[in-house]
Order: sequence, then C-alpha cells, then structure tokens
Amino acid sequence: MAGRSTRSINGSNGSRTAPARAAALADLLHYECSTLLELFRKKENFTEDVADRRMVSVPPPSSQLDTRDKLWRIHSALLQCQKLLEKAVAKEEEELGGGKKGEYENKRKLVKERLPLLILSTGELLKAAEGTTSLTPSVEGLELNVPTNLFDLKLWVYRVYKEVNYWSKTATNTLKDLPSVIVKERARTTRARRSTRR
Repeated sequence: MAGRSTRSINGSNGSRTAPARAAALADLLHYECSTLLELFRKKENFTEDVADRRMVSVPPPSSQLDTRDKLWRIHSALLQCQKLLEKAVAKEEEELGGGKKGEYENKRKLVKERLPLLILSTGELLKAAEGTTSLTPSVEGLELNVPTNLFDLKLWVYRVYKEVNYWSKTATNTLKDLPSVIVKERARTTRARRSTRR
C-alpha cells in the first residue's frame, strides 16, 4: 500500500479526462487522510467511533442535483475542509508544539498540501460545467472556534481529519460518476447551439 502514494495521477499515457484525474487525486487524498487518521488515533489512543458529528455544512445530496450542483457541493465542502485543516494544523503546532518530525507530521503536511490541489481541480470542473465562476462557495458558519482545553483540542483536530477524510471519499465517488454525465451534457449543449444557429 505504500506504493499507492507515489502512483501517477495522470495515468500512464496522460489521456484521462479532467474528472477522472480529479477523482484519482481525491482517491489519493482519501487514502492519505485515512492513514493520517489512523496515525492520530494511535498517537492519542482514540477509538474509531469518537467524534462523528459533521463540521462542514452543505446541502444534502440528492439525485435531483445536476452536474454543476454536485460539483458546487463538493467544491464548497472541500473549501470548508481546507479552512478547518489550516486552523487545526496551526493550533496543533501552537498548543502541542512542533517537536520532532515523524510519520504523523509528514502525513499531515502531505494531506495539507494535497487538499488545495483537489480544490483547484474541482474549481476548474465547476467552471467548465457552468461556464463562469458565478457561484462562490461560502465558508460562513464554519466551526472555527477551537477549544482551549487540551483534550477537547485533540478531539476537535480529530474531527477535522475525519471531515477531510469523509469529503475526499465523497469527492472520489461523485467525480467518478461525472465523465459520462459531462459528455452527455456537452452533447446536449452542442446540439442546442447547433439548433439555434439554423
């Protein structure tokens, strides 16, 4: 499994579609975040069922959502995750000290660096799906009030990691379904343009 983090996101011939590349990046982030969660759980002696409450606020999933809305939902959630993750890492380093850099710190750094790449990818897909960037996902109402006592801080950091893990998996699943949907919508848009030109 260690080889997974070094595999190419573009595939062997670079011919993957943009949604497939974004899905591969989301899958890689999910794998790395799962590892980060496991390392943190072992470090802090937490059980898996700790901290199951959602922190990110987006509309619920629906089969009625079109491609643009699905992308907006994922993009918005990932932006919120990024804000939470930045705050969690900064607070963890401030309160718990930087200390020696080990596997946990390296994995945390990797997750923090990879998340903006996925956000960029979903942003580009969103722009392609809607033609503009008129909808800007909001991070208002995000739970950025960090606890002051040490145990609650560790629990909050763990919840943040679980959110990134959850949303990277959700992004993977959503993005894997997009290539066929985008092709169908492009075909429909092209036909509509041709019929208006006649």
